[in-house]
Amino acid sequence: DRVIIMDADLSHHPKFIPQMILQMNTKDYDIVSGTRYRKGGGVAGWDLKRKVTSKGANFLASFLLDPGNASDLTGSFRLYQRDCLEKLLPKVESKGYAFQMEILILAKKEGMTLGEV
Repeated sequence: DRVIIMDADLSHHPKFIPQMILQMNTKDYDIVSGTRYRKGGGVAGWDLKRKVTSKGANFLASFLLDPGNASDLTGSFRLYQRDCLEKLLPKVESKGYAFQMEILILAKKEGMTLGEV
């Protein structure tokens, strides 16, 4: 079983879901993230202010939290193995959007694997 999350405003295009599933199937990742910050990534419908805020928050979080190979800590376009998500969620302490960052840090500590599309 798997769980996918994404923004309801469609700033993440659902056309990438099959790629995320394929990557999880072929490389046996625990989490696959649809990243905005690697080649081919991006968002739709964001103004400059939102892009700068997101990029700045992601840079700061990456600098302070050492997320390993995760390039997009603040993103919410992710595919999870259900058992991994069930293991991580009870450990989350943060409120609001910060849980997106915390969950990747917890996954790294648990030795879970992350792929990106």
